[in-house]
Order: sequence, then structure tokens, then C-alpha cells
Amino acid sequence: MLDKIKIIFFGDITGSLARQALKKIIPEWKNQYQINLFIGNVENLAHGKGVTKKTLLEMSEAGIKLFTGGNHIWSKEDIDEISKTTNFKIAAPANDSRTPQKCLYQNITINDNKLFIINLSGRVFMQNDTLSNPFLKIDEILKKIPENSNIIVDLHAESTSEKRALGLYLDGKVSAVVGTHTHIPTADAQILKKGTGYITDIGMVGPFPSVLGVKSEIIIKKFITEKPLRHELPETGKIEINAVLLEIENNKTTNIQHLRKII
Repeated sequence: MLDKIKIIFFGDITGSLARQALKKIIPEWKNQYQINLFIGNVENLAHGKGVTKKTLLEMSEAGIKLFTGGNHIWSKEDIDEISKTTNFKIAAPANDSRTPQKCLYQNITINDNKLFIINLSGRVFMQNDTLSNPFLKIDEILKKIPENSNIIVDLHAESTSEKRALGLYLDGKVSAVVGTHTHIPTADAQILKKGTGYITDIGMVGPFPSVLGVKSEIIIKKFITEKPLRHELPETGKIEINAVLLEIENNKTTNIQHLRKII
């Protein structure tokens, strides 16, 4: 049995540039940090919104073995159909009534260590009638998972207070709580009092510079004109890679480090 599991969790992977970047960085970081598992949030995987079988296969072949979602996970191909016809391990927001049973959570065994991944959606500022209370939903799910399991929760949420509150609520109940969705990394990677690793938002993997992965000039014009504009993602240029490195031992985080690189 491994004494320690070393995991890299990539924040929102946004579009084709992000996918290209991960093909380069995964082998490098696997060797540099001696990683056992790569996880990625993929709700923006296919040109900024949703996933496709093709883009999931691309990331799976690059080395990502567990996937989490968010509010855009349904934007392209049907997640229920993907979960039934493929072996991709996708954890979609468990507190969203649209999420199929097979995607409520996922697990993987690393040597003799079993690790579970759960995805939740925040409700503050999200304006979605399909969402139930994430605090109550995680309590319900944790009852179904064996005690003393390694568990990582991805809270895909807009509000920093909602993420922080859930992190403190789950301290000692899960191995780590990581935030996604805002595409902006926060400088608060830490281990909470009872051993749960925490960061408010990992940040994105996507075009740099941009506004949340979209061409910056479009978003600036949108704010100036106050009119809706079609979002376009850069197809060339630099990419920022944001991730969190977690070391988990005996169901607790023993080390957490935010990783950021521009290539």
C-alpha cells in the first residue's frame, strides 16, 4: 500500500489551447512531482462550454483519470449518454437534478488506496432552479461512502464565502475541498484544523492573457457597450496552467501547494 497519494488537480480546463498545454505539462509534472493521479475540471473543455467524447478522450490519453464538472457540463453532448457508453469517470454536480446516478461521484483505486471524487455546485449567484442545497447533499453522499476513505470534493461555485463555509463544514470529514468556476486562482491553499486540504479556487487552464479564457478585447467591449457579444477563445498564444498539488495520507492532506505556470 502506498503511504501517500500524490495528486495534481487542474482547475477549469478551457478550450483547445488548454488541452494542448496539458499534453505538454502532464509528463513534465508527473516526473517532477512523482504524481500518482491527475484530476481535471472539464466543464469548459470543449471550446469553453461542455464536453465531448473526443475532448474527454484527448484528456484521458494525456493522463487525466478523473473528471469533474460544473454549470456548463451539459452544454454539448449528453452526460448521461457519455456515462453509459464510455469508461470516462465523470463526477457532475451531485446536487443538480440533471445529474445521472452514475455521475453523482466517482472512485479510483491507486494500489490499495481507494479515492473518491465528488462534484458539487454552489447556489449563490448561480441562478439555477435545478440545484439543491450542497451542504445537505454532501452529507447524504458521505453516508454512502465507506468510512476512512480518501475523498476530494470539488465545489464549483461563484461565491468565496460559500466555498469557505463548505470547506470548514467538511473539515475532518473529507481529505480535501477545492474550489473551481471563477477561473481566478486564490492565494489561500492550506490545511484546515482537522486535516482537510483547502483552496477557494484553483484557477483555470486557459489562454493568457484573457478574461476567463475569452478574448479580452471582446469582454472589454462588452462592458463598455453594455451589449451582449459572442464569446471567442484565442486559438494561439500563451496558456496559463493552474493546479493544486495534494499529498494525502491516511485520509488527510499532509501537503497542499498551488501550482501556476505560463507556457
